[in-house]
Amino acid sequence: MAETDLYPVKRALISVSDKSGLVERARRLAKAGVEIISTGGTLKALTEAGVKARDASEITEYPEMMDGRVKTLHPRIHGGLLARREERGDVEAMASHAIPQIDLLMVNLYPFEEAVASGADLKDCIAKIDVGGPAMIRAAAKNHAHVCVCVEGEDLDAVLAAMDRHDGQTPLALRRKLAAKAFSRTAAYDTAIAHRLAGDVEEPARDYFTEGGPRLSALRYGENPHQKAGLYAVAEARPGVATARQVQGKELSFNNIADADAALELAAEFDAGTEAAAVIVKHANPCGAAVAGTLAEAYENALAADPVSAFGGIVALNRTLDAQTADAVARIFTEVVIAPDADEAALEILSGKKNLRVLLTGGLPDRTQPGWSVKSVAGGLLVQERDIGRVTQKDLKIVTERAPSESEMADLLFAWTVVKHVKSNAIVYAKNRATAGIGMGQTSRLEAARLAFRKAEEAARENKWDAPATEGSVCASDAFFPFADGVQAAIEAGATAIIQPGGSIRDEEVIDAANQAGIAMVFTGMRHFRH
Repeated sequence: MAETDLYPVKRALISVSDKSGLVERARRLAKAGVEIISTGGTLKALTEAGVKARDASEITEYPEMMDGRVKTLHPRIHGGLLARREERGDVEAMASHAIPQIDLLMVNLYPFEEAVASGADLKDCIAKIDVGGPAMIRAAAKNHAHVCVCVEGEDLDAVLAAMDRHDGQTPLALRRKLAAKAFSRTAAYDTAIAHRLAGDVEEPARDYFTEGGPRLSALRYGENPHQKAGLYAVAEARPGVATARQVQGKELSFNNIADADAALELAAEFDAGTEAAAVIVKHANPCGAAVAGTLAEAYENALAADPVSAFGGIVALNRTLDAQTADAVARIFTEVVIAPDADEAALEILSGKKNLRVLLTGGLPDRTQPGWSVKSVAGGLLVQERDIGRVTQKDLKIVTERAPSESEMADLLFAWTVVKHVKSNAIVYAKNRATAGIGMGQTSRLEAARLAFRKAEEAARENKWDAPATEGSVCASDAFFPFADGVQAAIEAGATAIIQPGGSIRDEEVIDAANQAGIAMVFTGMRHFRH
């Protein structure tokens, strides 16, 4: 079948749930001489506004039935969308069966995603599953050689502009672009439905993995200026950076969003009802984290852990941002502050930093909620369950002659929580429930331990301390120590207790090294690789 570049729009079918801008756009179509077919509430809105429109029931010769669920699923509708204008058989079929040619389809779908986001129960969500809409969209998109398909008001604006330029016709390039968008829209819609239904199934089928949703924002660029990027919604309803309200500051960059997400996910590990948590992230890795009685104290302790790296970093908090904390944050250059909320006094203080982005999420992501993490690889997607693994004190196995003290145990559990969010190989030193040194992304665990100590030494110089904070600290390792050298490095840094998964064939050598130094060691039986 030959494709014609320019094709006229003489008849349009409009059926929308979102009626914003509907009347104005329909009037422009009518003024251009386009006959309008419509259904249900859309027809009523057009008629009441004085826009002439034909009821689809006149064409199908069937009334709307089953509460409007069956109205466009008819050969005279789908035939009009699918008919190939240059195929003799299709043209004869239209003539024989009184099928009107439809050149433009404007449909936006029942608000299923909105129903899920509102917390509606399964029955109400199912009621919002559109059947006729996606069917028409797919038909029109398939036949984009002749038909324009619009799934948003801005799509129809583009069609109207093209019609103005081309004497009532649309170019193939536009029709194909709209068709690609239409298929993306129905794919995202089906993905949202699949996710919601899977939530009510004990063991969801994962033979096919789908993810994605509408674009929330077009970013200036990606990790680097030569890379295009955007932020997209997913079906999962979870408070976070993607759904946060930005109350001030410049446009978020790709890296801002990635770092803010990393920071918030770690801050959310700590129960806001019992302890205030502050996290500072740089390049997706925490450079400081602490919990304390107040946010201001937690922030100051997190900052002290690595004041050099904190410059230009991302700050995440697990409680409402208050004035005292805002004042402390404002003292150094910070890219983003993300928190569940902020009081007026805090916002007033931060308003003096015009470029500082402030994000309010309205809540914290549930770190116990199952979900999926996705990474692209050549030719596929690598999908795994979100790491929601946690340990408590009763899960730990004491493997050394000396057991941790009460304060060491509190620091061990804190350090274990932080190391879960550090790129592997990862080592975290902590004292008084604040990080003392972090070593991340190293190719050997020994080097990670040494790097963490060097960061602690650097912090001591910046803070003018007599000794690095690793003196009397505890050490967490995201995976087992394959040799005793890493443990020895932690001992030399001043660590008095170690938490690690265990499971190495050289565990006995590692335990012996700890015993010889008189330090405590516990095994978690769980590792937290993060690549």
